[in-house]
Amino acid sequence: MIRLYHGSNVAIEHIDLSRSKRGKDFGQGFYLNANPSQAMEMAVRTTRFLSEGAATLSCFEFDEDEAKRNGLNIKVFPDYSEEWAEFVVMNRKNNSDVPAHPYDIVIGPIADDTVGVQIRRFIMGY
Repeated sequence: MIRLYHGSNVAIEHIDLSRSKRGKDFGQGFYLNANPSQAMEMAVRTTRFLSEGAATLSCFEFDEDEAKRNGLNIKVFPDYSEEWAEFVVMNRKNNSDVPAHPYDIVIGPIADDTVGVQIRRFIMGY
């Protein structure tokens, strides 16, 4: 069992996937972070962007083994890789209601501004 955090401008008690946005790194979904500091940074950014609410961390517990026993399809990227970069780009380009991949849960590193530059270089070939 691992504790995961979601940073937002409001407390989240129940996950509502209908509020998820398209074109995100791992596809449309609810994003969590094992690092509470990084999740809080996202909460601060979200609060500033929306100009409402207060930076808030919501905590959830996740059991990967239980998720697998329940038949959820999980993709794990242990680290940054070419496969991970291609996956992120594929999802960022997907603006349809149809998911670009078959996974219920995707676990992997977060793309920050530096990684975004590397992805662009990978795509552009320089």
